[in-house]
Amino acid sequence: MWTGLASHPWAYPALETVHVLGIALLFGGLLVFELRLLGLARVLDLAALARLVLPLALLGFGLCALTGLAMFATQPQELLANPAFRLKLLLLMLAGANAAWFHARGSLAVADRPARALGLISMGIWVAVIICGRWIAYV
Repeated sequence: MWTGLASHPWAYPALETVHVLGIALLFGGLLVFELRLLGLARVLDLAALARLVLPLALLGFGLCALTGLAMFATQPQELLANPAFRLKLLLLMLAGANAAWFHARGSLAVADRPARALGLISMGIWVAVIICGRWIAYV
């Protein structure tokens, strides 16, 4: 299966396309949520907005994880040697820890200063993940 991905002329580009769609769902949903968390569009109920956008962000993450693992399987040695890829993996772990901390402390219900700080950290981490993902092909 994995050799077919690497050898078929449109399989890998199709995976990359689904990966980019996953990024759009993930980052787009988080960006909208975190901008509201930071105080934009206060007329929107934060909990209602979370119920709308966070499942889409999780769907996007799932698409990214599946397609990312499939792409990784086609060239694991090359990717593990790539510093941008390794940094991306570290940032993904930090993003997960940040999200776990956000939810464990009940930040959705409180939306206080620490919750806003975690939202800013999340945005920064995800931008860095996207940048590292693009740099993989060039380092």
